[in-house]
Amino acid sequence: MPLAVALAVLVSANAPVSAHEIGKTQVTAAIAAGTYQIDIVVDPDALLTKLDVLAGAPAPSSGLGRLERDRRIAARRDVFLAHAGLWFDGVRAAPRFEYRPAGSFNDLAQAPSIVRLAGEVPLGARDVSFEYGLALGSYALNLRVGDSPVQTFWVSGADRSPAASLVAPPPPSSWLQVAWQYFGLGYTHILPKGTDHILFVVGIFLLSARWRSILLQVSTFTIAHSITLGLTMYGVVSLPARAVEPLIALSIAYVAVENLFTNELKPWRLALVFSFGLLHGMGFAGVLRDLGLPRAQFLTALLTFNAGVEAGQLSVILLAAAAVAYWRSNSSSYRRFVVQPASLVIAAVGLFWTIQRAFL
Repeated sequence: MPLAVALAVLVSANAPVSAHEIGKTQVTAAIAAGTYQIDIVVDPDALLTKLDVLAGAPAPSSGLGRLERDRRIAARRDVFLAHAGLWFDGVRAAPRFEYRPAGSFNDLAQAPSIVRLAGEVPLGARDVSFEYGLALGSYALNLRVGDSPVQTFWVSGADRSPAASLVAPPPPSSWLQVAWQYFGLGYTHILPKGTDHILFVVGIFLLSARWRSILLQVSTFTIAHSITLGLTMYGVVSLPARAVEPLIALSIAYVAVENLFTNELKPWRLALVFSFGLLHGMGFAGVLRDLGLPRAQFLTALLTFNAGVEAGQLSVILLAAAAVAYWRSNSSSYRRFVVQPASLVIAAVGLFWTIQRAFL
């Protein structure tokens, strides 16, 4: 039972779980010719809930139509500006606020919206910094000053970004800096933030106590998600997130349910793991699109992000093996006290996420 308990704690600690926590917010800032424009990509439903809470509304808005939701967000202008700020030489600016609903540039009601902050750069300003207190996790701030290369800053939550020079922008990041940054992002997308991917990998691990079975499945999964990660990022294939995310959740449920009926690696299991890996690769690609890959180091960022994902998955397997080491030597006890209860937990969570992502 210890692995089942650990999985239940993991899920509850991350609830409510969205598919990919990294990259939900992305900020693009352009400063040129004495003006600035900052576009903040937001989830409109989540944004309105935050604004309502901060405004002290009696009951946060829910179940609203798109037009009413967008109207209320625009009406919360002052609340938004109280938690999003731009500083020039340490002095807070007073930007113009514009809310651009998803429907104004995308036909999907569930698509992200944009909050645009714009204004004039103070005469003689030498540096700029940004703060977005409505972000729950790390987000990418992509800043371009004039014609200089884009600078990417990773900002945690409500922290203020480092001050960026307006008079002497730094050179682009080196290959090694980009590689290390995106390796870390790939790893943290699995541990500790990728609860859905953690459960899928644990489901693969639980099928059999034999390492050959585990390694064959993991290798198949790795090859598959690497294929679609690359193809999706290069624009060769594309599926909407609203189709991919429920299928990823369903894949989690499937491998867990199959674990309850067999402990042998069948040929169809590898074929299904490969198919599910293709879906997970599209999910990883969605994260990378939100992160804003550096154009000059696109391939480096892509490959090292994938390497970080693999390192995260291997870490999950090693941690799972350590957690059940005592029971693995006894096949009957292992299935009874580890595989069956843990698989039931994973299957239940996977089915819940499937319904949540498809219909809620």
